Amino acid sequence: MKYSLLNRGDDLSRQLSDTFHKLAADSGMIKDEECPDTIVSIGGDGTMLHAFHSHLHVLDQVSFVGVHTGHLGFYADWKANELDELVRRMSSPTSEMKIVRYPIAEIELVSKAGTETFYALNEFTMRGDDGKTLVAKININRESFEMFRGDGICISTPSGSTAYNKSLQGALIHPSIEALQIAEIASINNRVYRTLGSSMILPNHHLCDIIPREDQKLQLSADHLNIQRDDVLSIRCKVSPLKVNFARYRPFPFWNRVRAAFIGDQSE
Repeated sequence: MKYSLLNRGDDLSRQLSDTFHKLAADSGMIKDEECPDTIVSIGGDGTMLHAFHSHLHVLDQVSFVGVHTGHLGFYADWKANELDELVRRMSSPTSEMKIVRYPIAEIELVSKAGTETFYALNEFTMRGDDGKTLVAKININRESFEMFRGDGICISTPSGSTAYNKSLQGALIHPSIEALQIAEIASINNRVYRTLGSSMILPNHHLCDIIPREDQKLQLSADHLNIQRDDVLSIRCKVSPLKVNFARYRPFPFWNRVRAAFIGDQSE
């Protein structure tokens, strides 16, 4: 087993990283930053996003496992006091490890300079810069759907549906469903301007094109990556053919994560 490790950088995460390296070495695991089999993320879900974006070039060759240093996160199966058990299972040749594959979003940005591609594990957002109203035409499957006016648009993955999308009253989608969700951010709706006013879920063979008003200054984000642009001609959003692999050494169903994160233990 070859692994690499990324931590959040706080004292606890660094201490856990040192402990993990020692346990891994004692168990015969090999630290390999260049060609790992598994990426270990120690910190929070934000740390996992950093790990994901740092390994986009080998996404189909690696799997991820998360250790959460706070409360259990959506991308972390393990707690800080469970490192011994995690290393034991990772290093055991008889371990019943399962690979779970989640869909991600592919964002194709066309500008005056050319075409760029971005990926998102959680969500892609598009806003008007400096708090100005975003004005953009929305096409679904290359056909005109609506003219959007408002604060912005959020395109989320199924696993990201529990993040910013949820605060926008979007639906929670199980990651086994290959889809994207479009949620409006404070849309303007009156007698003159109309939008759908609710989130939309697109299957993996559908496209969403966002065409902003010419020369509009935009604030774009792909997960934690923020980009300011004023040269965007169009943005195409779709389910990527790539997927992210998570190594599961014990079951922790998605809906259990949702319950733990948002509802908690309500047993009497």
